[in-house]
Amino acid sequence: MAEAAGGREQPAPPDAAPRADEEPEAAPHEAAAGRRRERRSAVPAVGAAERFPGGSPGPAAAPEPDAGLLEAARAAPRRSSIIKDPSNQKCGRKKTVSFSSMPSEKKISSASDCISFMQAGCELKKVRPNSRIYNRFFTLDPDLQALRWEPSKKDLEKAKLDISAIKEIRLGKNTETFRNNGLADQISEDCALSVIHGENYESLDLVANSADVANIWVSGLRYLVSRSKQPLDLMESSHNTPRFAWLKTVFEAADVDGNGIMLEDTSVELIKKLNPTLKESKIRLKFKEIQKSKEKLTTRVTKEEFCEAFSELCTRPEVYFLLVQISKNKEYLDANDLMLFLEAEQGVTHITEEMCLDIIRRYELSQEGRLKGFLAIDGFTQYLLSPECDIFDPEHKKVVQDMTQPLSHYYINSSHNTYLIEDQLRGPADINGYVRALKMSCRSIELDICDGPDNEPVICNRNNMTSPLSFRSVIEVINKLAFFASDYPLILCLGNHCSVQQQKLVVQHMKRIFGNKLYTETPLSSEAYLPSPEKLKMKIIVKGKKLPCDQDILEGEVTDEDEEAEISRRLSEDFSREPKLIWLCKELSDLVSLCKSVQYKDFETSMKAQNYWEICSFSEAEASRIANEYPEDFVNYNKKFLSRVYPSAMRIDSSNLNPQDFWNCGCQIVAMNYQTPGPMMDLHTGWFLQNGGCGYVLRPSVMRDEVSYFSANTKGIVPGVSPQVLHVKIISGQNFPKPKGACAKGDVIDPYVCIEIHGIPADCTEQRTKTVQQNSDNPIFDESFEFQINLPELAMIRFVVLDDDYIGDEFIGQYTIPLECLQPGYRHIPLRSFVGDIMEHVTLFVHIAITNRSGGGKAQKRSLSVRIGKKAREYTMLRNTGLKTIDDIFKLAVHPLREATDMRENMQMIQESRVLIETADITHDKIVQCQKAGMEFHEELHNLGTKEGLKGRKLSKAIESFAWNITVLKGQGDLLKNAKNEALENMKQIQLACLSCGLSKTGSGHADAKSKRCLEAIQEKDTGDENGRL
Repeated sequence: MAEAAGGREQPAPPDAAPRADEEPEAAPHEAAAGRRRERRSAVPAVGAAERFPGGSPGPAAAPEPDAGLLEAARAAPRRSSIIKDPSNQKCGRKKTVSFSSMPSEKKISSASDCISFMQAGCELKKVRPNSRIYNRFFTLDPDLQALRWEPSKKDLEKAKLDISAIKEIRLGKNTETFRNNGLADQISEDCALSVIHGENYESLDLVANSADVANIWVSGLRYLVSRSKQPLDLMESSHNTPRFAWLKTVFEAADVDGNGIMLEDTSVELIKKLNPTLKESKIRLKFKEIQKSKEKLTTRVTKEEFCEAFSELCTRPEVYFLLVQISKNKEYLDANDLMLFLEAEQGVTHITEEMCLDIIRRYELSQEGRLKGFLAIDGFTQYLLSPECDIFDPEHKKVVQDMTQPLSHYYINSSHNTYLIEDQLRGPADINGYVRALKMSCRSIELDICDGPDNEPVICNRNNMTSPLSFRSVIEVINKLAFFASDYPLILCLGNHCSVQQQKLVVQHMKRIFGNKLYTETPLSSEAYLPSPEKLKMKIIVKGKKLPCDQDILEGEVTDEDEEAEISRRLSEDFSREPKLIWLCKELSDLVSLCKSVQYKDFETSMKAQNYWEICSFSEAEASRIANEYPEDFVNYNKKFLSRVYPSAMRIDSSNLNPQDFWNCGCQIVAMNYQTPGPMMDLHTGWFLQNGGCGYVLRPSVMRDEVSYFSANTKGIVPGVSPQVLHVKIISGQNFPKPKGACAKGDVIDPYVCIEIHGIPADCTEQRTKTVQQNSDNPIFDESFEFQINLPELAMIRFVVLDDDYIGDEFIGQYTIPLECLQPGYRHIPLRSFVGDIMEHVTLFVHIAITNRSGGGKAQKRSLSVRIGKKAREYTMLRNTGLKTIDDIFKLAVHPLREATDMRENMQMIQESRVLIETADITHDKIVQCQKAGMEFHEELHNLGTKEGLKGRKLSKAIESFAWNITVLKGQGDLLKNAKNEALENMKQIQLACLSCGLSKTGSGHADAKSKRCLEAIQEKDTGDENGRL
């Protein structure tokens, strides 16, 4: 067994040439270099602020709303890259990929399949401590007693490893050989495995061609080791599994004649009933394959053939390997296995054995399993596909955010030209536009009102007057559905193009139909901010122009709505002409209370003269210019005032702007063309799924606090915010359809997955998996990715599945979700179609974990499957303001800030966690004292700057640096507070685990008492200071 000791072999000299039978393996990334196919990108969309090239659908032509969406889907390019800066497409970290697929056509559905595969043998790479990698062909002896490999210059009897000598089998790079190997970074974690053997615990370190093959060897070897003391009869054991027993009962119940055989048609129907996702042609083909292997041709199916066909068709190898792994090499889970899985991987807290037994009773298919309390492969698969394992956190399906903040502190779900269901020029007005928007929790809708016949105002597209809508009928629908999906306030953006006479009718209809839902209270000048969504529940707010308050007149002239003015100027040859004036009656003016439309001039004027109840509208082009030139000022402006951004007038095809660009600046009302599907609408819809889908999402605190610094163009770490690391493993896909717009192509597709991160510019990136050739039913990707997220509260993840061998259309499905709503662990993602509908049975199987940079984070988000690499520590630095008195105060915080960062980053060990618990209060107090001392100078900043001789840009820079420092101090103090609470929770869990395992009982009674006192002390600390100090 000399060669068996892979970790103990005498290393060859570094410069020695490899032996003839030991050719070094080429670096994996070189072998894979030519296999990747270039991703297709769509044609860039129209519009100055369209940061994502592509994704702009063409005009729709169908009269029906759904038909219009489908027409847009056919006409539109399906793919858009989210990357504005091409350098962001490059992977910031090393990413390893396994490119090979499973070499066996037979799917693995049991331990006997693993053993058969191993006996047939395959090539594995043998890793040596001297950084060399050699190809070897490994096989399992027919008698299941030894593992052998060749070629080797050693005696055949020495180039083997007895199964009885194996101590442990590890998946991943978990030995010194892997850790010290120079090529380890180029080896996929999922493809590596180690066999620990012998009395000295030597390691045989191997790399498979794919994660599938690695899983087969690990599962098979673990099965053999766990049963090494028992006689193995694989055929007998495979027929005595709980699954086989259940399938026999299913077959016998359908076999009405009791002959043990069944018509093929009946068998096909039975399997389709058990698994509706399977195609009939695939089931029939499987029966023919089984019968052909037995050299029989018949239309009847035996019980054994039925069980074999079901097992091969309905077993997903990746789920089987997961089950074997968490069940400690059994082919089922008991309650304890399930409890550990839910706690360690799925992030479920306060799980009990009874809760696990309840899950087993609800999802296990066999009666025997339900009675005995175990979950076999089919029940486990059903559970993983159930809503309980959905990727969207059910907590966020309720309103969970603070709804008592001012209205300006929220993003508001908003629609542009709500009455349209087609493009801006030809599209007729349609009542279904309002129905759709309100049912999707839209909280800001638009009504363009014109004079109509019979003295009745109408709503219409002024470019197409052929199908106007009665204003009265529209607001009746609005009244009926205003609070159908959300109780929070609805904003009506009025585009007034009526005569004074019909304006009065508009007011009469609104007062009569809306009644006391209309909010018309006069804003209080003593207040500084808008009321909260909570205070405005079930209220309808009118946005529009208002007559001057200091003039007691019945009607007067006001400027036209900003959007209308811009369109008029663009359509006119005279771009410099004055805005058009319109007449406004007092009655309609009085309906406008909290959202008075005013013209934007500049931030300096607005911050001095604008009232908190006034709102500015920005064209897409103007908002983009301001966001690029004055990003910090835009954020500060939006802390107090509402701003509305509407699409460019040049988007005549109703394409959408990128809402993320303006959310990054704090803009609350970003109006979207709901009738146009595509990547931009995916972002909008996904973003407003959170907070119970109520249409209001609270902005990050760094964008709300009166004294804070945030720039929409942030390129790195946000002050006061702890970056998080998102770990995503794309495991497999299920039942991918052919792209809807694909033409002249069969049903076979070559899928791959793109993962897009949306947020602040520093977070925007995109990565993709390999392409799986000709597999739509269950393509296996098995690839892991890692993303650093600098502002998690503003980040979204978009999963996009595409066809790499497409004709005409590549889009298969997508799903967009805010980072804050992700559930960790093994999850199925329900993919949506191009128009946003959930596609039945079409899913993506993934593993998710979220950690901080050092690998810690919320326990329920971390997931134990993730292996954390070392990260360089980064400290957030304070800035020099140029004001000596203030800088002297901030200098006192430099050391406490460094201490706080060190304590947070070091808390992964028990000793360091104890230090944090004991010293965090002192450090926190120092940080808070510096913050309070600095804030005492907030009102005097301008005077201090003037005394120091600062003016103009230098004074603005000093104020900006002051806000930065206050943001850092507040954020780092909050992070330290959260870290202490996390450390307390971790210590409590450790203490409880020790007590439950009886570890304290090994000592004296004094040790027991001490252990109990420690636990009580932790509990006391956890609850004692919640209102004051940490």
